Amino acid sequence: MSNANDSVRLHRVLRAPAERIYKAFVDPDALCRWLPPYGFVGKIDRIDPRVGGSYHMSFSNFGTGNSHAFESTFLELIPGERIRLADKFDDLSLAGDMTKTITLRSVSCGTEIDILHEGLPAAIPAEMCYLGWQDSLFQLAQLVEPEIPDGV
Repeated sequence: MSNANDSVRLHRVLRAPAERIYKAFVDPDALCRWLPPYGFVGKIDRIDPRVGGSYHMSFSNFGTGNSHAFESTFLELIPGERIRLADKFDDLSLAGDMTKTITLRSVSCGTEIDILHEGLPAAIPAEMCYLGWQDSLFQLAQLVEPEIPDGV
């Protein structure tokens, strides 16, 4: 069971349909575009977007070249509504069982998104995780909010 020191909760409203936001969580090119926090480059070397499937991703610090990698396993996938993931870092010093629950709900102006990230390793302060998510969610909004007509 997690406690307040090993979890973060985020809430946003995005001007985009739930289906587009959901797609950004299961499409490898989209994940590499929005998930890495500012200053990091993301790379996915494999993905299997189905319940029980997973993806393996690395975040590389663009300035230093240092990187860390993790495996995210899809525990639950309800298109346009909910995504649950179990995460494990490759680095054993960051051992722990993390889960992320992303809930999407259509609202009058787009989609409400709630994220609960639980089980952070002791080496990662909750406030640093929260800062990273803030960066990621801003980049997610930039990806999913534009209404670009076909053919452009």
